[in-house]
Amino acid sequence: MARLTADLWVSAYLTRLRLSDIPAFVTRKGDATAGAVMVKLNTLDGQAKAFQREFNILEDRRDWAVLAEGDERDVDAALSKQASFDPDLWIIEVEDRQGRSLLDEPGLSD
Repeated sequence: MARLTADLWVSAYLTRLRLSDIPAFVTRKGDATAGAVMVKLNTLDGQAKAFQREFNILEDRRDWAVLAEGDERDVDAALSKQASFDPDLWIIEVEDRQGRSLLDEPGLSD
């Protein structure tokens, strides 16, 4: 199966969020072709969660896993640390009081 470029995936994800009336912003733009993407979910109450893709070898697929969660400053620090050694990294910030990221929906969770 062919993989989407990072910029195409980001664009499609932002569109899906917009259609669900969930604000989201690219806070770090990485390599357009092969950059990794991390998603920060900000619940606007001082808490946040950061997600990264991990390969699930048992089921031969990529899953979203929590990189960090808790105080927003701590999550930002974890994302900054990742960005410090990955210049190609994309970071998308999703703002939703209900904690919706849509990452568990078909097309985003595979």
